[in-house]
Amino acid sequence: MTGMWDWHDAQGLSRVINVSGTMTGLGASVTAAPVQQAVAAAMGRFVKMHELQARASEVIARLTGAEAGFMTASASAGVSLSLAGCMTGLNPGAAEALPRDPGQTPNVVVQMGHLCGYGAPISQAVELTGGAVRSIGQSTLCTDYALEAALDETVAAALYVVSHHVVHYGQIPLRRFAEICHARGVPVVVDAASEYDLRGFLAAGADIVVYSGHKFLGGPTSGIVAGRRNLVRAGYLQNIGIGRGMKIGKESIAGAIAALEAWETRDHDGIRARERAALDLWAGALAGIDGVAARIVPDPTGNPLDRLEVHMDAARLGAGAGSVAGLLASRDPAIIVRDHEVELGYFQLDPCNLLPGQAEIVAEALVTALSDKAGLAQAAPVDARNSSVAGYLNWGAG
Repeated sequence: MTGMWDWHDAQGLSRVINVSGTMTGLGASVTAAPVQQAVAAAMGRFVKMHELQARASEVIARLTGAEAGFMTASASAGVSLSLAGCMTGLNPGAAEALPRDPGQTPNVVVQMGHLCGYGAPISQAVELTGGAVRSIGQSTLCTDYALEAALDETVAAALYVVSHHVVHYGQIPLRRFAEICHARGVPVVVDAASEYDLRGFLAAGADIVVYSGHKFLGGPTSGIVAGRRNLVRAGYLQNIGIGRGMKIGKESIAGAIAALEAWETRDHDGIRARERAALDLWAGALAGIDGVAARIVPDPTGNPLDRLEVHMDAARLGAGAGSVAGLLASRDPAIIVRDHEVELGYFQLDPCNLLPGQAEIVAEALVTALSDKAGLAQAAPVDARNSSVAGYLNWGAG
């Protein structure tokens, strides 16, 4: 474990152990050596960017089964550019007119249960194009007829969001969603930023799928757009307009290509086994602690990933889940848990971003924190609902 914190210490930054997941606020993921080497090699050279994007398209198509693809600054940017492409097609004048003039098809249909936040409102990714969200159904129920009624001649596209943040019941499944949209000639854009499955969404009927290059893929910050060639080309055209502020550099494209290629040869079974070992270690460490119950739970969107869900009985423990999460985050190194549902009495521990030796540090910290009655009583609980904006508001103050 020698050297684990050398970089943080040299930069004067907090030491962090990430058991929250592939979260943008923590830097998303740690890149492997081949990705780092690809980034460094690209930074020392000039390249024709359209050629590099064409190379990216070949790799994206091979891994996803898409006709074509391109890369952009982030998955959020990929959603905006894909929707803008559905509005303008290959008309450069129309692309330059966005967001001021979205044309005759400004509307994007979204199920209400998919209007989530991921650090910013998903609706804003639509509105940045100049388009408008046409929400259908209720937050916990959307019917076929609601979608059918919304798909008129003013609709450019329909957006489908796959995320742990969306409602997981009462929504129209993707395959049926796409069938209804296609019957009206409306393309479907899927936001699958944090998903492992690189082929299933296109196979289920999506016309465009957008992935994050820097989450499970372990690449540099990037968005990956894959799908029908005509729509991919129209989305790529947006770089002459709203996409200019969302552009991606040569180094990030090169690194994301390397990350995609590494995905093809990744030892998924071996990684899953190591993650399971960490979960078993943590569950064993928590066993027998009064007021604490832990269970291994699957990822809600079907990714091949399990997490440890740790429930706290505040009356017996003397502190709730938010306070325990806050106490762990105040340690050195800070241990950042998956705390987006602490108000329900639990947090989760995600093993997918652990570095060697960190699972043991987390196990020891859990036992220490849960045994520290005085510390628990004084701990400031995390505020998952407001914490993301608090960092922006506090940055640079004083």
